[in-house]
Amino acid sequence: MSVIALRALGDDDLDAVFSMMRDPVAVTLAAFSAADPDDRTAFDAHMDAVRRSPDNLLRAVTSDGAFVGTVASFASEGHREVTYWIDRRYWGQGIATHSLALLLEEDHTRPIRARVASDNVASRRVLEKSGFTPIGTEFSYAPGRSREIDETILELR
Repeated sequence: MSVIALRALGDDDLDAVFSMMRDPVAVTLAAFSAADPDDRTAFDAHMDAVRRSPDNLLRAVTSDGAFVGTVASFASEGHREVTYWIDRRYWGQGIATHSLALLLEEDHTRPIRARVASDNVASRRVLEKSGFTPIGTEFSYAPGRSREIDETILELR
């Protein structure tokens, strides 16, 4: 099994993050993505804001030292939430679950929430294996699908 680790997200990682977050299969599955995944200017502005905010804990995920994704926690509407994005080439290897566990060792805020497209079974499973339980649903606009979809809200206490 590979060694999964977290480190600070560096400038050298941004091209890989941009590429990963443009993958059409991943964008559709994640659903709640950038309005235009191909807009590098908007991506750079967003990442700059995310990286500079003291409310955000953003980490690069590595597998045997190679960049494979991101995991983060952030403040949203009075709650702390988590998010992750793993390069599709590494799906199904337990990397999202492991990286989320590592992040939760760093961010001790509880309760902490997560949101997932209700039909994204794999991502929901990652959250549930990490101890998150569903607390509700919302019907929200998903830019990755260009329509409103059902979103499940989960919480870890």
